[in-house]
Amino acid sequence: MEKTHSKIPVAITIAGSDSGGGAGIQADLKTFAALGVHGTVAITSVTAQNTCAVTLVEDLKPEIVREQIKTVAEDLGIDAGKTGMLHTKEIIKAVSLELAKYRFPLVVDPVMIAKSGASLLEPEAIDALQKCILPRATVVTPNTFEAERLADTKIESLEDAKKAARRISELGPKAVVIKGGHLKGTNAVDLLYYEGKFKEYSAPRLEVKTTHGTGCCFSAAVAAELAKKADVPTAVERAKEIVTLSIKFGLNIGKGHGPVDPMAYLYRESSRYNVLMDLEKAKALLEANPRVAALVPEVGMNIAEAVGYAEGVRDVAAIEGRIVKTCEGLKAIGNPRFACSFHLAKYIIEMMKRDSRKRAAINLKFSDETLKILQKRGLAVSFYDRAKEPKRIKNTEGMTIPWGVKEAVSRVPEAPDVIYHRGDIGKEPMIVIFGKQAYDLARLVVQLVKEVKAT
Repeated sequence: MEKTHSKIPVAITIAGSDSGGGAGIQADLKTFAALGVHGTVAITSVTAQNTCAVTLVEDLKPEIVREQIKTVAEDLGIDAGKTGMLHTKEIIKAVSLELAKYRFPLVVDPVMIAKSGASLLEPEAIDALQKCILPRATVVTPNTFEAERLADTKIESLEDAKKAARRISELGPKAVVIKGGHLKGTNAVDLLYYEGKFKEYSAPRLEVKTTHGTGCCFSAAVAAELAKKADVPTAVERAKEIVTLSIKFGLNIGKGHGPVDPMAYLYRESSRYNVLMDLEKAKALLEANPRVAALVPEVGMNIAEAVGYAEGVRDVAAIEGRIVKTCEGLKAIGNPRFACSFHLAKYIIEMMKRDSRKRAAINLKFSDETLKILQKRGLAVSFYDRAKEPKRIKNTEGMTIPWGVKEAVSRVPEAPDVIYHRGDIGKEPMIVIFGKQAYDLARLVVQLVKEVKAT
C-alpha cells in the first residue's frame, strides 16, 4: 500500500519585497518556515531598502499581482493568507477581486509607513484598503499609528486602543489586534478584540534596536497558525510569543534598525535533540571514570546545557536527580531532561546574558587546589561572597544565583569560565565551570581529576 503523508499547510503572503531581507515577503517566508508552514508569495512591489531607509519603490502591474495569487491557489491550494504592503489603490482593488474567489482566512497587516519613515501606502489608497480589503479580513493587525488612521482617533492609552479596535471592527474584519509596541509602559501589550470581547497579550518591553520587520513577522505568524487550523486567540498568542523571541534575538546588522530573526524559534527548538544527546555522552563519560567521584560535592554533581536562544529553565537540560557518589565511583540517578535543574539552569541563563557561547555548566566540590589547576589551564576564574548577599536577595526565592553571577562577572573584564563561592551558613561551597557544550566539560573534568590526584 502506498504510504500517505498529511498535507503541509500552505500560506501566501501578498506583500512587497525588502532588498535588505528584514521585512516584507522575506520576513514572512522565514516566519512561515519556522512554524512549519509552506510559504508562497504574490509580490506587490519591489523596494530598494536597508536598515536605514527605503530609497526606491517599483510597483508591479496589478494583473501580475492577481495572477500570482491565482496560480498558487489553483495548484497548491491556500490554507491562510496575509497582506502586507499594498502600495496603490489599483493593487488593492486587484487583490480584493482575486481574494473574493476564495474563502481562506486572511490576516491584514495595514502597512503604511516603514520603520525608516518612508511611506508604503499612498494616501489615496487608504480608503480603498478600508473598503476593499478590511471587510475580507479574519484578523487585522495595525500598530498604534495605523490604528489611529483607520479609526480616525488618537491612541494614548489602552482604553483609547479599545475604542479604536471597536471602530475598526465596524469596517468588517472579524478580529482586530492593535499592537502596543508604540504605547508607553514597561510591558508591550497587544490588544485583541474578537467576538465582542477584549483580550490582552503582554510581554516585557525589550530595549533593543532589532525591530525591523516586527509587524510582518507578527502578522505572518498569525496567518501560519490559522493555516494550521488554530483559533484566532490561540494564533495571536502564538504570534506574540514568536515575535517577542524574534526581537529579543534579532540580528545586530546594518547601521539602522536591525531585522528581527523569526528563525530564532526554529533554531531553539531544533537544537533540543542535540543538547540531550550531548548530555547523554557527557553522562556516559563521567560514569566511565570512577575517579571523578573525588570531585562530586556533598549535594551531588550535575551537568547541564542550554539550547541556543535559551530564555529560561525550560530551555536548559540536565541530569534528572543529579550525579552522586557510590561505592563504585559515581552514578547518574536519571537521564537527561529539560527543566529538571533549577540550580545550574539559573547559572547558565545568567551567564548567557554576558556570553551566549557559554551554554553548558558543571558543578564541582570546592577546593583551592582545583581552582589553582583551572587557573593554570588558562581559565578565567571569579567568585562571589555569599556572606555578603543582601537580605532582600537572600529572602527572595531564586535570586541568589543571578546576584552571584553578576557579582562574579563585575570582578573580571570578560565573562569568566569559572565561578566559585566559599559557602555560607547551611550552604556548601561550590565551583561551577562553564563551557560551550556539556561533553567538553565532562572531558575537562576527567582530565582535571587526574591532575588533582597527581598533585
